[in-house]
Amino acid sequence: MERVRAALLAQGHADTITEFPDGTRTAEDAARAVGCTVAQIAKTIVFRAGERPVIVIASGPNRVDRAKVAALLGLEVKQAEARWVRDVTGFAIGGVAPVGHQSPAHFVVDEDLLKLDTVWAAAGSAAHVFKTTGAELVRMTAAPVADIRQA
Repeated sequence: MERVRAALLAQGHADTITEFPDGTRTAEDAARAVGCTVAQIAKTIVFRAGERPVIVIASGPNRVDRAKVAALLGLEVKQAEARWVRDVTGFAIGGVAPVGHQSPAHFVVDEDLLKLDTVWAAAGSAAHVFKTTGAELVRMTAAPVADIRQA
């Protein structure tokens, strides 16, 4: 969580990290804890392109279409194993933040997040999230914005 805080501050983003002891491991858990809609949860899904992570920041209810992500990036994108995710990002699944990773990554932001005034993203643990906007996620990650939803 401290790595996320440092990354937010380095990017000129306010420290909006909040702890929810009951957990925010899934988008549904996070929405209940925060008191928002599931769509307002910016879930971070990690795929693998060779040895580099592909971080897709998606609206909570959306299932990510890996083929769309691969086509957008021009890369072969595969599922990532939990241990690999932890090793390359520094975060365990359920707490992967969109910022503060240990390794360089490819990023993609779900276009649906830009339709919302406020979104909440994981802050490095399954009990911490931070308040932001879709536009701020794009700015901080320099990610392309795309339709990544499965049909």
